[in-house]
Amino acid sequence: MNEPRFTAGLNIAMKIPRARYDATVAFYRDTLGFEVNADDVSYAPTVSRTHSVRFGPNTLWLDCVDNYSQPDVWLQLHTDDLDAATDRLAGVGIRPSDEVEPLEDLQSRTHWIRNPAGVIHLLAETT
Repeated sequence: MNEPRFTAGLNIAMKIPRARYDATVAFYRDTLGFEVNADDVSYAPTVSRTHSVRFGPNTLWLDCVDNYSQPDVWLQLHTDDLDAATDRLAGVGIRPSDEVEPLEDLQSRTHWIRNPAGVIHLLAETT
């Protein structure tokens, strides 16, 4: 079996309750002065609106989630072999959590996973 390689992704998603969404977008745009752009969200059915913020080398996605009561942060990981990575993670009790947010029409194979603390990560295969 191949040993998969893991690397950090450039995307960070902040899942924000609808009641706090506009104020959060304004914080990054108006208070901090970052460029904030509205983006298409059709690929993520659990997100009603999204804005992207260049956050150093990363992209911070401000996702409005109508049924959330508190914010949550999600991270991105890359691997060169999704099957080997999934097997390795399963060996330590980390299994895919793809029910978290169904994704459609992505350019790569992916799984959602949770670290032992419960933080969500999108694990994407890069070729």
